[in-house]
Amino acid sequence: MSKFYEKVAYRDVEEDIKSQKSMDKWIFRILLIVIGFVPLIVMASVIDVQTPLITNVDALTGGVKGDLFTHYKALAVLILTLIAGILFMTKILFMNGEIRKTKLNYAIGAFAVAIVLSTILSPNISIAIHGTYNQSEGAISWLCYLSIFFIAMNIEYPKKALNYILYSLYPFVLINLFIISMNFYGHDLLQNSAVSKFVKLFLPEGADITEGSILVGTLNQWNYMSGMFAIMTVMYLTAAVLERTIGRAIGHLVVAIMSIAVMFMSISTSGFLTVCVMMMVVLFVAFRSEKKVQSFTMIAVFLVVSAPVFHVLASKDARVWTESIGFVVKSNPYLKEEPAPVTSMKKDIEFEWMTKAYAAEKFELPVLPERAYAAGSGRAYIWEKSIELVKERPLFGYGLDTFMYNFPQYSIDARSGLYYENIITDKPHNMYVGWLYGTGIMGFLSVIVLIALSLINPLKITIKNNSSIVWILGIAWGSYLIQGIFNDSLPGTSESMWAIAGILLAMTFKNKEQLDGRDN
Repeated sequence: MSKFYEKVAYRDVEEDIKSQKSMDKWIFRILLIVIGFVPLIVMASVIDVQTPLITNVDALTGGVKGDLFTHYKALAVLILTLIAGILFMTKILFMNGEIRKTKLNYAIGAFAVAIVLSTILSPNISIAIHGTYNQSEGAISWLCYLSIFFIAMNIEYPKKALNYILYSLYPFVLINLFIISMNFYGHDLLQNSAVSKFVKLFLPEGADITEGSILVGTLNQWNYMSGMFAIMTVMYLTAAVLERTIGRAIGHLVVAIMSIAVMFMSISTSGFLTVCVMMMVVLFVAFRSEKKVQSFTMIAVFLVVSAPVFHVLASKDARVWTESIGFVVKSNPYLKEEPAPVTSMKKDIEFEWMTKAYAAEKFELPVLPERAYAAGSGRAYIWEKSIELVKERPLFGYGLDTFMYNFPQYSIDARSGLYYENIITDKPHNMYVGWLYGTGIMGFLSVIVLIALSLINPLKITIKNNSSIVWILGIAWGSYLIQGIFNDSLPGTSESMWAIAGILLAMTFKNKEQLDGRDN
């Protein structure tokens, strides 16, 4: 009789393991959609905005607002997160699944609690829940990112998982290369009738895209394109360096060159600085690789081919140099000097009665700050004002993605920081400042601990085991964190990178378990 129960118990365990593997496969497929498909969504939407301010400034007033890049991305992330969450909970509750025991769980939980509290206590709670109409980065989106990260960290992956991840982003690179190349050479795809009809597919009758809107890629703006394609560049270059199959290595190398071309055409310094910093890590990885000659050859080919690509693009638009190498070398060889305009003698003559004004009583006009940009194209000014805001609500902040409604707009000081005082600042241009502003000190410390652990654990494993997948995904995650110093988070970048980070940690723990098994 006891043998019968042993057989039943054994059969149940075996069935659970098979069910777990099947469920993990489905969750992995969802993660691939999050990583590769969601960043491609560009669909126009109309949103009814309830503004927390009474103002006549168009950007800050309520009413019907349009969005092209974030609403449907955020909606897709929410739906996919719910599906993945249901599958994951089914695995845990009914298939004897396990959650990995790690300090990261506490950091994830603490950050999630901080997000919830900052939202509940926010002076703009309705905005903090969903985010602003054109960014959609409120509490819901961030809780989705954390959920995806946690789920990805706690499932098992097939042997070819890295190939699937890299291949899932091929369309993202190719499509954005086409879109931004068209824009760069003066052909905005948004003016194409077929593209326009597709983008406006879900718009209500009578609504249309605002005149002057342009399509630079599937992400919101130049800075985001630059930061994201810096990540793509170093990730695919590292994949080419570590790939043993020469055919796949060449394929990844070609995609890396495409990615850096998109980064150059994005005309933003953030991506260039990210690539420069991460190239040191890529060289270190090549030095530690088994096939050093092939690895360094891939890097050499990448640099040699990227040079003429850069030359062609900079010849078309001198800003390509200004926003990349120009960060270090100020003189721009691609900038054509134009002769100074000839002025007539009459315009140079000044008369005292034309330059002075008189009044019945003596008075002095206020001295206005000189117009200038603070460091980082005005970022230093925004960060300074953001820290002043944090001092007023230090513990739990203002709620994520409510920045536009609390930043001191139309301040005369903006003349010396942003050049113009009537510019609407809707984001801090720094992911870390965004966390500090949105969730306060409690949330900021939690996410910093989370990030530190997500970097330290993989680094320890790669030093010991030199795992290709951990190196490649780790470099991608590190690049995301570096470009975040200059850019904000948004749907289209963060959901992909937090999913990749979760997979990175899962692979790290798997490698650690294998190393521990060998030691025993």
